[in-house]
Parts: sequence; C-alpha cells; structure tokens
Amino acid sequence: MKIGIIGPTESEVNPFIDCLENVNITEHALLKFHSGFYKAIEVVVLYSGVCKVNSAIAAQILIDKFEISHLILSGVAGGIDKNLKIGDTVVGTSFGYHDVDKGILTEYHPWMKDQYFYPTDEFDNHVASLIKDKKYEGTIYKGKIVTGEAFISAEGRDKIIEEHNPLCVDMETTSIAHVCYANKMPFFAIRTMTDTEEYCGNNTFEENLEMAALKSISVMKYLLDKM
Repeated sequence: MKIGIIGPTESEVNPFIDCLENVNITEHALLKFHSGFYKAIEVVVLYSGVCKVNSAIAAQILIDKFEISHLILSGVAGGIDKNLKIGDTVVGTSFGYHDVDKGILTEYHPWMKDQYFYPTDEFDNHVASLIKDKKYEGTIYKGKIVTGEAFISAEGRDKIIEEHNPLCVDMETTSIAHVCYANKMPFFAIRTMTDTEEYCGNNTFEENLEMAALKSISVMKYLLDKM
C-alpha cells in the first residue's frame, strides 16, 4: 500500500508533511513530492496549487510516477448547506463540477453514467466510527462536494444549490476524482469549512484557513490509523 496525499496549498498539507519520517523530495512538473512514512504507511505528499488543472496534474503524476494504490485529498472548502458552520468537516460521497455541462462527461470521454464521480467505499466504516467517536472535537458530515474555478457569490450560490444541492464547494476535488476515475484509482476527499453563506469573503477564508486545514488533517490521520 502506498497512499498519495494532495493538499491544494502549503497550509493544507505542510502540517502533515512535518509528521513524516524518512522523507525524500523529488520534483516533477514544478511540483515537490515528499515520499516518506506516516507511522507504518508509505505515503507521497504534496501541495498541488489551487484550481482544477494544477490538482489534476498532481494526481496523474502520483499515479504514473509513484505507483500509488490510493489517493486522498485533504483541505478546506466553502460551506453551501445552511447547516454547515465554520470548522465543520465534510467527507465526500459524490463529486461534481458546477461549471461544466454534464453532457461533456456523459456524451464524451470518460462516458459516465451521470455527472458525478464517487469515492471508494472502503473508508465508510472508519468514517462512521469517527462520527460517533466522542473523543473527536468536531462535527463531520457526509455528502456531495462540487468544484469550480471561482469564489462563489450569492447569485452563484443559488444556482449551485438549484443544480447540485451540495454540502460545500471548492476548486480541486472533482478534478482529482475525475483523474482517479479514469485511472481506476481509489479516491477519498476531506474538506473543512473556512467560510459559509453567513460568514464569507476572503478575510474570513484567510482567518480560518490554518484551523480548517488542521481539522481536515486530523480526520485524515484518524482514517490512516485505521487502515
């Protein structure tokens, strides 16, 4: 087992890299890949850069160059569902683009049955255990994550809810899920909220980035410990 782990920014992945042992750094396509061990698990970790293309490049290199067996995304997101609060975590049960017409995915490569990608189910029991674990100081939801290339305005939020009704939105998850689907690679995504409809904007995002990133990493560590 060798697990690839992507965080879109340094803040979302560096605290986990600091936990690794026997780290070796290599570079491909202007990205730095940190190969090492988290406890007994072999991992390859990097920050990909923000947006769909950057994250897709990182995912494909992990698959081709490092021959990983699983891929995990850990990071932050903006809350769409009104029940979500800043600091709540979403583990994805489906992933879609809010800025790509579904026919592009179903009528052309990769000829999908619908417009959503789905994660491997091997983490489900562990996620259920974590949700019930009273020692974990946080709220975890399971649900849909959608991805697009922009911060969301009020008008954009309403359109996304009407078309997809997701829990949260980001700029990378679905592109990584897309790559994993094409490569038959098990994939899992964890996102913690930096902002919501009530508390939004770049300042809110920046203020909560570090806290939210650490919460996603703590969920990921729990899941890795169970593997």
